[in-house]
Amino acid sequence: MWSGVLSIPNLITLARLCVIPLFVHLLFVQDERAQAALLLGFLGMTDWVDGWFARRFNQVSNFGSVFDPAVDRLLFVVGAISVLIDGSVPRWFCIAILIREVLVGVMMVVAASFGMKRFAVTTNGKRYTFLLMMAVPFLLLAGSDHVTADLGRVIGWVCGIPGLVLSYYTAIAYVPLVRANLREGRAAKRLR
Repeated sequence: MWSGVLSIPNLITLARLCVIPLFVHLLFVQDERAQAALLLGFLGMTDWVDGWFARRFNQVSNFGSVFDPAVDRLLFVVGAISVLIDGSVPRWFCIAILIREVLVGVMMVVAASFGMKRFAVTTNGKRYTFLLMMAVPFLLLAGSDHVTADLGRVIGWVCGIPGLVLSYYTAIAYVPLVRANLREGRAAKRLR
């Protein structure tokens, strides 16, 4: 049991989870938007690292397939709420991210409670996650007085608008997947 839990990809995910409070501290206590943006961007990039490591070294586990997306969602929500409170990123953008994450999260929890068979994140799901995990830190950087703030604004919106559109497209595309996997999961339970 522990071999699937105690793996390098899961330890990377755990480290990402443990560093989230440091991001909040940098942003609100230290008032260091540029450093908070750098850390948030780094945390977003490590999502790719743990997934690559899991596939490359055959360390994919059932625990990791639940733990990693849960930490991603938490990072997403904490990041969006933090920059919303900070005011460095436009309110409408943060609210749009949060609404999508809450709606999809509730849909998945409800469907899982009714017996939905788990399914992997789609390619578009990975793409929008990457785009938004880059957009928010760059837009946070744009709200700082760092020399790269203007560049951060450009990159933030270049990633942010397509990422937001793709996130809602993906949410809509998940509905038939959830329905199909719910039917399949319930049918499998009846056969047992």
